Amino acid sequence: MYVHLKLVKEPWPSERWQTFFDRAWPLFRIWYESEGLDARPDLVTCRSLLELHMPELIPVYNTLCRLAKNDDVASRFLTMWCPPPYMAGCSQVAWTKGSPTLIRNYDFDPRYFDGRLRYTEYVKPVIGIQDSAWGLLDGMNADGLALSLAFGGRKVWGTGFGIPLVIRYVLETCSTTDEACEVLKRIPVHMGYNVTVVDKSGKYATVYMNHDRPAQVIYQAVACNHQHQVEWDEYAAFTHTIERKHHLEHSIAQPKLTHAALIKQFLKPPLYSQQYLRGFGTLYTAAYDLDKGRVQIIWPEKQVEASFKKFEEQEVQVVLLKPVGRYLAK
Repeated sequence: MYVHLKLVKEPWPSERWQTFFDRAWPLFRIWYESEGLDARPDLVTCRSLLELHMPELIPVYNTLCRLAKNDDVASRFLTMWCPPPYMAGCSQVAWTKGSPTLIRNYDFDPRYFDGRLRYTEYVKPVIGIQDSAWGLLDGMNADGLALSLAFGGRKVWGTGFGIPLVIRYVLETCSTTDEACEVLKRIPVHMGYNVTVVDKSGKYATVYMNHDRPAQVIYQAVACNHQHQVEWDEYAAFTHTIERKHHLEHSIAQPKLTHAALIKQFLKPPLYSQQYLRGFGTLYTAAYDLDKGRVQIIWPEKQVEASFKKFEEQEVQVVLLKPVGRYLAK
């Protein structure tokens, strides 16, 4: 089993994004229509809510729609307003001893990974891991702000945006943790998510976001897949969210722990998971160093890095699971 990651510098969406979307859209569409297309809001509603909550993104959204041939369903999908529910894992921490760094594991099913680390300049220069065609799972901007998302561990969902586009929007429009928290408090999301934010001054926060509760800003450096307490016992037991959070909190409390040693923690259990066939495997570890404007994407046996000063386009293939046992030729 493999994961593929392509590093792409494309300041504004062009035929390169269109090539990606043309190939990915059939799979995105199956997911988007999985509850029936009638379950998704109409285009006028989707577009008007994007204009209301994220007006700065309208120029790039218009370009994306044009590249998607102004298809009605694709244009609705690209607003990320009220998509079907989806859940991921993830462990994340804001490291502030020395250069502020956001370190996180992204745990999900590799079949549904966009596979792009993209450098864009839509509103601000942004580097991040792409999801849902133009949203982000995590990323940083040139002002020195980084964010990442983790599923909040609740079964409820409702009206709001898919969180990857919210991560994109914050990075396109904010420069500090305080600014990011204000935006995260006002934008409606359709499920429960924990968003960890850190800026180059070292100020950090985690925001608990839900469609049925006001967003809460918690000044803690660590987030996994529950909020104040576990509300979905089976999911918490399967993903070991309590154990992962306790492990990270204990780790960063150690006075001699170094930045490098903390990253190594993310490459081993309980933070690192190989439950790929059950939709909960670690697809990558990301470390956003805000002083250097650099991201490292790390696996146990490989890593790549990129920065605002040096972004080398390349493609990597990483083995996630090796076959067990020996196969004898007959």
